Amino acid sequence: MTNSRGAARAHPDYDLVVSGDRVLVDGAFRSACIGVRDGLVETIAEPGVEITGAEQRTLAADEVLIPGIVDTHVHVNEPGRTEWEGFATATAAAAAGGVTTILDMPLNSIPATVDRAALALKRGSAHGECFIDVGFWAGAVPSNLGNLRSLHDFGTFGFKCFLLDSGVAEFPPLLGDQVNSAMAEIAEFDGLLIVHAEDAGTIAGFEAGHGPHYADFLRGRPPVTEDIAIEQVIGAARRTGCRVHIVHLSSAVSVPALAAARAEGLPISVETCPHYLAITAEDVPDGQTQYKCCPPVREAANQDLLWQALADGVIDIVVSDHSPSIPAMKLFESGDFFSAWGGISSLQVSFPVVWTEASRRGFDLEQVVAWMATRTAELMGVDGKGRIAVGSDADLVVFAPEETFLVDPGSLRHRHPVTPYAGRTLKGAVRSTYLRGGLVEDTPRGRLIERG
Repeated sequence: MTNSRGAARAHPDYDLVVSGDRVLVDGAFRSACIGVRDGLVETIAEPGVEITGAEQRTLAADEVLIPGIVDTHVHVNEPGRTEWEGFATATAAAAAGGVTTILDMPLNSIPATVDRAALALKRGSAHGECFIDVGFWAGAVPSNLGNLRSLHDFGTFGFKCFLLDSGVAEFPPLLGDQVNSAMAEIAEFDGLLIVHAEDAGTIAGFEAGHGPHYADFLRGRPPVTEDIAIEQVIGAARRTGCRVHIVHLSSAVSVPALAAARAEGLPISVETCPHYLAITAEDVPDGQTQYKCCPPVREAANQDLLWQALADGVIDIVVSDHSPSIPAMKLFESGDFFSAWGGISSLQVSFPVVWTEASRRGFDLEQVVAWMATRTAELMGVDGKGRIAVGSDADLVVFAPEETFLVDPGSLRHRHPVTPYAGRTLKGAVRSTYLRGGLVEDTPRGRLIERG
């Protein structure tokens, strides 16, 4: 490796200078020198312009410099269920995978983040534990409707709701007209509602089963369960004008309705996740519940249509939905897909997973970074993140896009070494991650961030 570090002279121009032939600026790779001072990108110098840094790094021939990934869908679970995942382990895993900012979901911690006291407790639990920057979603549940502005004013990025049982008793769903009420309230202060869109009544209409056969589980959560819920959300957005975001879209059947809603001018955005883009139902072995999530991973033909929706811009962003639990809750002994905890652990490898599949399908790295960093930060209001630009946070990732590696669960830094990607060969290695110009190493130095 030809990388070099070290002091340039007694009075360098910047704290850090990173230079190379492939630096991602304004959506395209070009030669550049990035000068960082006080945690911000202060200059982007053209090749041949000499600038010096107290620390200097020159990219190797196989490396590129990209902005840190912004993952706005992560379940950390601390406090209350820190044995599932905590801020220290989650953010260390994130940094190892090139992620420099996460937004934490309001469940499955105890208490759920549905009032100011719970948010203050969560921030206290995170303080001093985070290797990267962390912001917080709040929850919209029946008990706090009418009081959502208080949480909005406390710096949360928006509100998460479920339209069916969330899986934890302390985070009940919004049912019936409660969704419309929440959206009308949130629209008053131009907030954002993010929705787990599966229809409770439709799922209840399918006979509950049990057992290790993935095909049986998939039949119990067909695409129509998402499609009905998404139509409900579109209707409520039309009535209220509320900004709304569909989380973890797995059913491509809903894409035409979402495209039509966007064409109508409704303020609706959409995300999908690495597991829907890189795993198919045909890949899932019976009894291997590390693959279970809700909504479920669907068939290969559906996956192709999700990729097309990304290319067409109907799906805006890709985020991990890292949702770990203790291994016992995955019921590996019985392999029962119906009873096992539904959540996929992937935070550390999400970016390489998407890049591996995207490159196979002919997409370029610039597009993947847009889906997972630039647009994510823009869409969710994460200021100063997701791009290499003068004035932005110097969250930088040295990435080797052609290097391959085998996913070894023992090398994963999230709390429990469980992932459906174990044993997979992925393309793209994170060589170094910088947070506000400082190399992420063994000391937590992440900040707790707020909307705006």
